[in-house]
Amino acid sequence: MSVSADAGLLRVATAGSVDDGKSTLIGRLLWDAKAILEDQVAAVTHASEARGHDGVNLAMLTDGLRAERDQGITIDVAYRYFATPRRRFVLTDTPGHFEYTRNMVTGASNADLAVILVDACNGVLEQTRRHAVIASMLHLPHVVVAVNKMDLVGWDESVFTAVCQELTAFVNRFDEPSLTFIPMSAKLGDNVVEPSDHMPWYSGPPLLQYLEEVPLPDPAHELGARLPVQWVVAPTPSAADGNGNGAAGRPGLAGQLVAGILRTGDEVVVLPGGATSTIASIDALRGPVQEAVAGEAVTVRLVDPVAVGRGDMVCVKGDQPEVGDDLEALVCWMGDRPLVVGSNYRLKQTSRWCTAEVDELHYRLDIETLEHVGAAALGPNDIGSVSLRLSTDLVFDAYRANRSTGSFILVDQESNVTVAAGMIVSRHTPEAAGRLDRPVPTAG
Repeated sequence: MSVSADAGLLRVATAGSVDDGKSTLIGRLLWDAKAILEDQVAAVTHASEARGHDGVNLAMLTDGLRAERDQGITIDVAYRYFATPRRRFVLTDTPGHFEYTRNMVTGASNADLAVILVDACNGVLEQTRRHAVIASMLHLPHVVVAVNKMDLVGWDESVFTAVCQELTAFVNRFDEPSLTFIPMSAKLGDNVVEPSDHMPWYSGPPLLQYLEEVPLPDPAHELGARLPVQWVVAPTPSAADGNGNGAAGRPGLAGQLVAGILRTGDEVVVLPGGATSTIASIDALRGPVQEAVAGEAVTVRLVDPVAVGRGDMVCVKGDQPEVGDDLEALVCWMGDRPLVVGSNYRLKQTSRWCTAEVDELHYRLDIETLEHVGAAALGPNDIGSVSLRLSTDLVFDAYRANRSTGSFILVDQESNVTVAAGMIVSRHTPEAAGRLDRPVPTAG
């Protein structure tokens, strides 16, 4: 199968409660797209027979761990790749169990679109609402609600309508992007790739058609240039001219350009120090270039000598991010030990590490009521608002403006285990304290 040369890449994260059919849905897409290797078919066929299934269990196509196939559940985050003539896809299957909510955050953090499954037999559950809130926090521009297992409710339109109304009323309370609802049966294939003959009352596209046609996110090169420095490359004196002025005779600032465009001749500032210079040359994997765009690994050399190290950031002068040592942020807590005020963690954002102290815990978000609940601690899978005081200046944007420079992780200093995923709201100010950048009003 040939893929169009200009076909874009869409990253899709799936989420939902236990047994809503996420793995089956992805398996159906892979099966119908003929994106399954022979050894995968053999392994899944054997596992299906061993468990007494009548035919191949499509859900097992995404269960990469043997423990998952043996238990019949999804534990890990599974990534699968496939393509149609119109578009390339990365599909992320995340666990539905409450205790693995942290994995959903991990899987959706780089997604362009979320597919939240709802079992038509059970309707909207707490975990469904939790995933909708996380999709909002992560600023996913598109959310599809796949109302699955419609065959088990007799293809009843009223069941589908009830789910649409309940979830729409819920997400409207926190400014979630518009939802797209699709009734389907992942097991039977209705409205997954082909339209369903069982639901003539539904006039929208099947899921695959929607995924092929949904607008791709705005490219990161339309944002302000951000080059976190991974390492400083030593100069090559032999490449300099007689006066030591050759471009390769200067130190190189190497890293991945996470946003924007850099061009030779651009005036840049290196933060947090604030030194300014001009780009003398840019080297990419394809060789010397006059221009580099977001996503490329590059080495930039500057005209003037600048004190710079790992974790600093190169930005075009006049379009600069924030610099500060105190933050307001939303965190999804993943640690077994609770987050409490006064705790210290290692914080990693882009290529920069520092120590972060929890200065204030403003609230815990009640997923059921959307209330901001006063709390002395955050437990596993809790979502809350905190103020952090850092050991050094951080160079950042608000998460809603730039997902790369606005996100971070917290790492336990003793165990070196990642305990939180965070989204920066702003620098700490009295006005910003406890505020969500995408407001979640209290109930009432």
